[in-house]
Amino acid sequence: MYWSSRIKRILRRLRSNERGMAALELAFAVPIALGLTLNGVEITRYVLLHQKTERASMTVADLVSQGEVLSIDDLTSIFRAGAFITEPFDFNTNGAMLVTSVVGSPGGALVEWQRAFGQNPQSSSFGNQGSPASLPTGFVVADGESVVFAEIFYNYDPMFGGNPMLGGLVGSNTVYHYAIFRPRYTVKVRVEN
Repeated sequence: MYWSSRIKRILRRLRSNERGMAALELAFAVPIALGLTLNGVEITRYVLLHQKTERASMTVADLVSQGEVLSIDDLTSIFRAGAFITEPFDFNTNGAMLVTSVVGSPGGALVEWQRAFGQNPQSSSFGNQGSPASLPTGFVVADGESVVFAEIFYNYDPMFGGNPMLGGLVGSNTVYHYAIFRPRYTVKVRVEN
């Protein structure tokens, strides 16, 4: 009995004592608010990167499809324009672009030519130069037609590491987008070596 009444008095006294409550509330709230803020920043960066790489792939495919005969310098300028679109992300260090021309033939679609740009070369999802093309499901390139594929790869590393409390909801991964355009002014775009 003695101990239970003593414990009850101590608990009543603690309930009525409000010293340190603000510090305790702050100790609980700050890590939660910080985690939410940093995760919000990380998710915003990730979504922005997806938007920029998608826009860059569309721009590169569009610019290539407007040419009839492109030189290596023309392609380099187009690739640089695509890298410029991805700023403020460091495309030169973490990104790669591939442009692939696919032509239709009686035996199926073939990869006619392919050019790459960037420090992190990647293999194309559509095949390698001189090989049969791997086209998206339901996509057909008829005999005598051609299309231009532009692919963008970006090796994403989170700003705040992999800790969920420090913005780690998005982990390291490769962001990938592609765009498909038909040549505008010719049957197929050619590249001068």
